[in-house]
Amino acid sequence: MSELKSRYKVVIYDCDGVILDSIESNYVFYNRVMGFLGRPEIDRDNGDAKRVLHTHSFNDVMEYFFSGDPQREDALRFAKTIHYRDLMPYMRLEDGFVNALDQLKGHTSLAICTNRASSMDMIIEDFELTGYFEYVMTASQVTHPKPHPEPLLKVLDYFEVKPDEALFIGDGEVDMQAAQSAGVPFISYKSHLPALARIQHHSEIVRHVFSAKP
Repeated sequence: MSELKSRYKVVIYDCDGVILDSIESNYVFYNRVMGFLGRPEIDRDNGDAKRVLHTHSFNDVMEYFFSGDPQREDALRFAKTIHYRDLMPYMRLEDGFVNALDQLKGHTSLAICTNRASSMDMIIEDFELTGYFEYVMTASQVTHPKPHPEPLLKVLDYFEVKPDEALFIGDGEVDMQAAQSAGVPFISYKSHLPALARIQHHSEIVRHVFSAKP
C-alpha cells in the first residue's frame, strides 16, 4: 500500500463501541455497583441508561445514576475497587479492527480519544495493540471529557495538525458533539448519527481514508 495516500494526517478512534465491543462489560461493572448497594440491575430496555453507561465518562455515569443519592459516596468507593481485568472476559475487539490498523499504519498517524480514564494501557497490552497508536487521550488527562472538545483539541495540538487534517471515528452522541465542536470530520460507526459517513465495518474506514478527496 506504499503508493496509497491518506486523506488525513491523523486518524483518531474512540474506544468503547469502536475498538471494543464492550457494552456487556459496562453493564457488568455498573450492575456490580448496584448489587453492592442492594439495588436491582440496570434495566437493559432503558435506552437512555445504555447510552450513558456506554459513551460517557465514569464520573458522568456515576452522576447520572447517583446524583443527589445518599449512597453516592459508597457507590463511588466500591466502583473504584472493581478491577479492569475482572471485566476483560466481557470485551472483544471489533471485527476487522487490527487488519484496518495494519493497512493504515505508516500512511497516517493513529490515536485514541476515549472517555475511559484508567484502563487504556491495560487494554492496549491485553489486546496486543502496542505499537499502533502514537497518542492516547483519556478522560483522566482533561478537565472536560467528551462531549466537550477539549480531548480532541489536545490530540490535534499533540500532532500539530488542523481540525480538517484529522478524522475521528465514534459511535455515540458525545463523540459526534466533540467532533463538531472541535471542527474535526466525523465518521459514525455502527450508529445512525449525522456524520461524514456511516459505516458498519472497519474495512470501510480504510477505503475512506485512502479515497480521493471530493
